[in-house]
Amino acid sequence: MLTRYRLRSGTLSLALLAASFVSAWSASAQTLNAVRDRGTLNCGVSQGLLGFSSRDDKNAWSGFDVDFCRAVAAAIFDDPAKVTFVPLDTASRFAALQSKEIDVLSRGTTWTMSREGSLGVMFAAVAYYDGQGFLLRRDAKIDTALDLGGKTVCTLSGTTTELNLADYFRANTMELKILAFPTSDEALKAYDDRKCDVLTSDVSQLYAQRLKLSAPDSHIILPEVISKEPLGPAVRQGDERWFNLIKWTLFSLINAEELGVKSKSVDEALKSSDPDVRRLVGIEGEFGAQLGLTKDWAVRAVRAVGNYGEIYERNVGAQSSLSIPRGLNALWTRGGIQYAPPIR
Repeated sequence: MLTRYRLRSGTLSLALLAASFVSAWSASAQTLNAVRDRGTLNCGVSQGLLGFSSRDDKNAWSGFDVDFCRAVAAAIFDDPAKVTFVPLDTASRFAALQSKEIDVLSRGTTWTMSREGSLGVMFAAVAYYDGQGFLLRRDAKIDTALDLGGKTVCTLSGTTTELNLADYFRANTMELKILAFPTSDEALKAYDDRKCDVLTSDVSQLYAQRLKLSAPDSHIILPEVISKEPLGPAVRQGDERWFNLIKWTLFSLINAEELGVKSKSVDEALKSSDPDVRRLVGIEGEFGAQLGLTKDWAVRAVRAVGNYGEIYERNVGAQSSLSIPRGLNALWTRGGIQYAPPIR
């Protein structure tokens, strides 16, 4: 009798658990439902950073961060054009996410503990491994950051960049003079006007900023990288379904590169006998349904913007004016640390 009661209780518990899961799924799909009802994804990007998010004279957006949002839109709508890009400065980016002005922040933002612990946001994954560096004039004849003591450094105010700068100079007992500005363009102008000797930012940004100077080859980026800057898309806390959708869209792009699935070959991948490829493209499993999407969600994303490697090379790598080496952002199978969990 006792055993029978336990079985019934277990069955009841499983039923309640299933009902709770369905209820939680519905509640946690709030952002996805809002995006679908609106008919467009609101994506927060920078106000203009070559290679990551910038507009041309026809107001068309392009860049690494831009393409990621297009991949998300393609996964949801099967249309990468259903994105509204919202340009944000460093001071307003998190407020825009918290206030629901944007659905995802794809803006070269560093993943830190304090941001997740105090701002009500979650970072889905690392889209770009970066680090802070220094740009200065070649004729300064300085080849190491350890010789920057006493120099005036331009930086962005209210960022991890400013904090890292202070930490580095203090740790190496060097005198530091800071000129902090609210935007990267203002910091660059001050450097160009020789109001400071050095410009510091994430190395990827320094590559982009150097191209804006009248004589880019007259400026060098020092070899030292003084911080870890894992950059990635961020979402609001409290909507795990949306968090998973953003995270696994990025992972699908990385896995697609590893599996050799490209924008122009994705239709061929639909005929593949490789189990990993078949799960990625939705022939096997119900992985899209777990995200509230169709089976071919990853196919839609890759077809729209390409895999991770295609996005990288087109926007910031060898096919771009920046020509930033893959470095840490190479796949783990090719000497880098870019790595995605498997779809299975």
